[in-house]
Amino acid sequence: MDKNQATGLFLISALLLVYLFFFAPKKPADKPAAKATSTSAAAKTDALTASAPLDSATAARTLGAFAAAAQGTAQQVQLQNPNLTVTFSTKGGRIEAVRLNKYKTFFGKPMDLLDAQSAQLDLSFRTTTGQKIRLSDLYFQPTAVVPATIGERKGQRITFTADVAGGRVEQVYTLLDDAYELGYNLRMPGLTNTLAQEPLTFTFVDRVRQTEQDAQQNRNHSTVNHYLATEDHGALAEASENPEEIVASAPVKWAAHKHDFFVAGLIADNQFTTGKFNSRVDLGDSTFLKTMSTTLTIPVADVQQDKAGFRYYFGPNSFPILKKVTPEFERNVYLGWGIFRWVNQFVVLPVFHFLEQFIGSYGVIIAILVLIIKLVTWPLTYKTYVSQAKMKVLKPELDELKAKYPDDPTKVQSETMKIYSAFGVSPLSGCVPTLLTIPILLAMFQFFPNAIELRQEHFLWAKDLSSYDVFLKLPFYIKWYGDHVSLFTLLMTASTLLMTWQSSQTNSQMQGQMKVMGYAMPIVYMFVLNSFAAGLTWYYFVSNMITFGQQFVTKAFVDETKLRAQLEANKVKNKDKKPGGFQARLAEAMKNAQEREAQAKQGGNTPAADKPKKPTRRS
Repeated sequence: MDKNQATGLFLISALLLVYLFFFAPKKPADKPAAKATSTSAAAKTDALTASAPLDSATAARTLGAFAAAAQGTAQQVQLQNPNLTVTFSTKGGRIEAVRLNKYKTFFGKPMDLLDAQSAQLDLSFRTTTGQKIRLSDLYFQPTAVVPATIGERKGQRITFTADVAGGRVEQVYTLLDDAYELGYNLRMPGLTNTLAQEPLTFTFVDRVRQTEQDAQQNRNHSTVNHYLATEDHGALAEASENPEEIVASAPVKWAAHKHDFFVAGLIADNQFTTGKFNSRVDLGDSTFLKTMSTTLTIPVADVQQDKAGFRYYFGPNSFPILKKVTPEFERNVYLGWGIFRWVNQFVVLPVFHFLEQFIGSYGVIIAILVLIIKLVTWPLTYKTYVSQAKMKVLKPELDELKAKYPDDPTKVQSETMKIYSAFGVSPLSGCVPTLLTIPILLAMFQFFPNAIELRQEHFLWAKDLSSYDVFLKLPFYIKWYGDHVSLFTLLMTASTLLMTWQSSQTNSQMQGQMKVMGYAMPIVYMFVLNSFAAGLTWYYFVSNMITFGQQFVTKAFVDETKLRAQLEANKVKNKDKKPGGFQARLAEAMKNAQEREAQAKQGGNTPAADKPKKPTRRS
């Protein structure tokens, strides 16, 4: 490992450490006493439980024309297809629970995305006489479940009706076969003159339960996303433990509550007038990881004109599935930002989905993905190795400089640049190819923890490639490390240390701080990556193994004798050529630094008698 390659490694390491500082898993909060936790959970559960029926006098006073619908008994009704089981309550005619039939929690329990204790959906509006009506205060009569057809797709439909003075409120739900979407239409025939001319308000309160192995990751990957009519995408800060809020600056097309690997979203056929999105975390609550809420307003004209149509999405946070739901809905799958998202979206995901058509083991798919990436980036790797070989060939000249100017590092650097220029060697040729691989490197940090394809996929001893592998559970917690031992992380660390040792044996320039950094960085990553996705650390272990092979094969193509002859030919060719570009600027900077150092030494050695005296001030 020469100086230029080490510079590239240092820059990569610095970027990774900065990145990991913000995204590394943290120590889980200490759990409070069982009694306090159960009390807190019960209080929150009570807040989401439907209120008791209003007595006739209270209903008449608070609900006006809608008082007749305030009496009844809550019942449950279901719509079901192979993907979803949606449970409705006749009190409010609203969704009470959603189960994803094809998924389980990490703990083997049914995957309930929403339930009566954790979530509440409601809609409210005002009448011309000033009453505020909540659908959750009304009792609806459900029709029988009937077949439904939309285009060529078939499904089932149910209608909830609440009769009120002068008209009725209808809520129609349609669930198509093999779909994750639930159609919803709100109608109020006969009530045009009863509704106040102000928007209706839709509210969605959602308390996230732990469904994955890592509660911290589960919390940090849960957030509220939204998409505006202006085609702008917004999201609450995922990993923040402080209260977060966003008020939409334009009409909203869709809003989605992302639960790590699953999404509960609402999409408008037209648009919502306004939107407000919140999240908060109570680290003392062991029942719910995070509370998310969405408030949207619906134009009253849409209801009056029978245009209040919406779609719910309850399903996996899968890029190809979400892409078909509505424009930009796939943004719920976080693949990084900028170039890192492009790498994942247009390179990693297509290759990954292609391979999974033929290979059942996702550990093997990851290994093949590494091989493909290594083959594509081999030209960069080859260029880096050639740069190392050039530095090795020029080592005698560089050693002579160090011996000639043992106490003048600035002079050594200046003369080194002259040698590089004379032999036609670029000082950046070793680190630039390495830096060009950074987008792929950082893209993987986003892909593996967010890819639902890896969720609960077993490989070797790992139970879930989207989370850390637990080879050994520790009876205590180690700061910056965790309470478990990830064997994939240890293998990655060992292979990286082995590569560092091999480089130190073949490159004598790897000395001092450079050598210490080479051995220290893998140890740092062992601590930081211990709680990252097993798929990621398996990826880097395989990457290191393939790199060993690449180095062996590449070495066979580089003849140092011929390389020396080429450099000698360059020296003759560049004899009268002046350096230009970056090398010229670097040489000029070295020259200026050398001159300043010489002037400083000269000033420091000036005899006291020769120094100009300061003028004395006369009284």
